[in-house]
Amino acid sequence: QVQLVESGGGLVQPGRSLRLSCAASGFTFSSYGMHWVRQAPGEGLEWVSGINTGGDYTAYAESVKGRFTISRDNAKNTLYLQMNSLESEDTAIYYCTGPGFGSWGQGTQVTVSL
Repeated sequence: QVQLVESGGGLVQPGRSLRLSCAASGFTFSSYGMHWVRQAPGEGLEWVSGINTGGDYTAYAESVKGRFTISRDNAKNTLYLQMNSLESEDTAIYYCTGPGFGSWGQGTQVTVSL
C-alpha cells in the first residue's frame, strides 16, 4: 500500500534552515505530482508547495515563496522541502501528500522559536 514517511523536523531558531524529507513507497513515485501541506497549532490545513513528476515545475504558497524550495529525487522515491529563513509563523506539522492528495504521511513537527 501507499506509504509516505516524513522526517527532518525539529526545533530551530528564527532565521535558520531545515530540510524535510518524505520517503515514498507502494506506488510509482515518478508518475505523480507531490505536495507539502502544513497545519499550524489551532489552524486548518495550508497547502505549502507542489511539484510535478519531473521536478521541473514547482509552485508555492505566497507565505513561503522565496524561502522554501521543493524538490524530488525519483531514483530515491523521495520528496524534499528545503526551508530557509524560518519564521515563527512556519511552526506547524508538515505533511507530504500524493498521489492526488489521496495519501498522507504521519507528519513531522517543525517548531521555530527562540
